[in-house]
Amino acid sequence: MSSYNHVVLVGNLTADPELQYVSSGTARGKFSIAVNRTFKDGSGQAQEETTFVPITTWGSLAENCSNYLTKGRSVLVAGRLRITNFTDSDENKRKYAEVVAQTVEFLGSPSSVAKQDKPAAEVEEEVPF
Repeated sequence: MSSYNHVVLVGNLTADPELQYVSSGTARGKFSIAVNRTFKDGSGQAQEETTFVPITTWGSLAENCSNYLTKGRSVLVAGRLRITNFTDSDENKRKYAEVVAQTVEFLGSPSSVAKQDKPAAEVEEEVPF
């Protein structure tokens, strides 16, 4: 049986991307986007729903996102959905969903100047490809 896991979203960054390097030296970026949906409820009133989606980027894509994206910037993200199961400190089973981006297209106008280089943290985690 074959399977297909592909997600395409357009939204706005909720904060500046965070850049870290895993122990192997590979860059990992994380940011979230707000994806808005407008619809009419049962009484015909317009409603808006916002979904906040965590995004993970790797390698040069992570570095480019960190250097050129800022809070509020519109992006198109294409990638795969990853859901991680874990147990929290209270022994409750939890799930964490994120999109692992394969491409990020910068939409709208960029800020007038690229972000200043900021130091990236180093983490003890391997790349989960």
